[in-house]
Amino acid sequence: MKLFQQLLLAPAAIGLLAPIAVQAADLNISGVNQYASQDQVTSINQFSDVRPTDWAYQALSNLVEKYGCVAGYPNGTYRGSRAMTRYEAAALLNACLDRVTEVTDELKRLMKEFEQELAVLRGRVDGLEARVGELEASQFSTTTKLRGVATFVLGANSFGGDYWSNEAPNIYKAAFAATGYNGSSGIVARAKALEGATTFNYNLDLFFDTSFTGKDLLRTRLRAGNFGQSAYSGNPPVGLNAMEIAFEEGCGAGTDCGDVLAVNRLFYQFPIGANFTATVGPRVRQDDMLAFWPSAYPADTVLDIFTYAGAPGTYSLNLGGGGGLWWKNGNFSISANYVSANADVGNANVTYAPNCGGIGTDCSSSTFTTQIGWAGPVLGLAAAYTYSQGGAGIYGGNGTPLAVAGFGYSDSVNSVGLSGYWQPTFGAWFPSISYGWGLNTYNGSGPYSDLATDNGYGNVLDGAQSQSWYVGMQWANVFWKGNALGMAVGQPTFITKSGDNSVTSIRDANYAWEGWYKFQVTDNISVTPAIYYLSAPLGQLTRYPGGGNFNNFGGLVKTTFRF
Repeated sequence: MKLFQQLLLAPAAIGLLAPIAVQAADLNISGVNQYASQDQVTSINQFSDVRPTDWAYQALSNLVEKYGCVAGYPNGTYRGSRAMTRYEAAALLNACLDRVTEVTDELKRLMKEFEQELAVLRGRVDGLEARVGELEASQFSTTTKLRGVATFVLGANSFGGDYWSNEAPNIYKAAFAATGYNGSSGIVARAKALEGATTFNYNLDLFFDTSFTGKDLLRTRLRAGNFGQSAYSGNPPVGLNAMEIAFEEGCGAGTDCGDVLAVNRLFYQFPIGANFTATVGPRVRQDDMLAFWPSAYPADTVLDIFTYAGAPGTYSLNLGGGGGLWWKNGNFSISANYVSANADVGNANVTYAPNCGGIGTDCSSSTFTTQIGWAGPVLGLAAAYTYSQGGAGIYGGNGTPLAVAGFGYSDSVNSVGLSGYWQPTFGAWFPSISYGWGLNTYNGSGPYSDLATDNGYGNVLDGAQSQSWYVGMQWANVFWKGNALGMAVGQPTFITKSGDNSVTSIRDANYAWEGWYKFQVTDNISVTPAIYYLSAPLGQLTRYPGGGNFNNFGGLVKTTFRF
């Protein structure tokens, strides 16, 4: 019997045992016989004087409908407010005990009937307990989960357009020198020589996620790859064909330093109260400290251009030492964080750049980011601002050479980004749509502006502006459940305004497009063939007055293993 029923019957049982004499006047044999002789009711609705508002209605309902051990009076009443004699209590208690005995006997009969099945189940449970014990004894950690992603990439680039002319203005030649071009041959021929071969590369990620309280996270990410000299590395002469997955640790541009497994992330994240979350670490990335990412277009895409929510200057994914805090209430959130890419360097003298750093110094290569956003299951919107200094910002995989030089040689850059997504829940043919736009303003008034002058840029970048935008679409379950189709189009970061129009007129615009289809072979293996096109990856450098153009077309097959 349940606790409430036991409590209900306890007074009657105690009363039966109490050594109190029963006076003849208190004994109504006729009433007891009348009560005890009635058939047990099967529904509480059979009592005309019992209402759902009565204080013991639920208890009486349980005794009637679950145990069937309550009888009423011949006139269909229960008389719940009438005082109960000890004999009536005895009759009620006896009836309920009989029903409990019947239930117990029924259970014994069922256990006997299914004895073999119960023995099999008991054996299986014992076997599972033994296996769980074995796993617990052999696991490397009781607080850490390991997951991994291995990616193979096979593909090649092709190039077309006009040849470079040595008659180009010096400002273009200075910028073009940063791509590795020496002026002795056409850019098409040079690109084919350096990035035209078919390559086969890999990337490996190992994630160790540790929690000590169930609400915190210590993340360690180990990463290895051999994209250092790949056509998809983001190095000169064409950086915009860089892949999102391309990685090689500890190497300079175009250098192969071997297969090195390195710590790519190391940070600790923990809640503060009900709405705040803090993150701190010596290897933490900008987006690790945002309450949400304002894009539904997959991060595991093809070109790295489309990984930054349309605003690479704002969402530069700066990686280094730093910390951040976000506040989240429902779908609304506010995030703020700081990252110094050179936080591990003790030399703070910009004269010795790039071997200088620290936190908050002129060459810390740091970013300070704030984001205000609203993230729902269907619609998400975010507005963000980033202040970059000391050479932090986009790299060759996210902008034209002039735009990248603006970040590298400016003392500071102010960037804003507006991004969002729409994920419809109706119709199989409606894709998710992600979009974003970014604006960057370059400022030169310190040591880095002197470096810009020394490299032929002068005042062209001081006060200059650049922009970027993209639209990405993805269709789920195309032709087969689990498969996906996607495409994106946009303009990688390009200069839209010069700091000195007397030196050059701006013709830096360019376009990028990619299309892919992911075959989900198994739950853990997918194969993604993809193609992409870059209309003018070098922007201004091949669009000087009287010059021609230069384009890049590529194709690849990406195979992903998740374990």
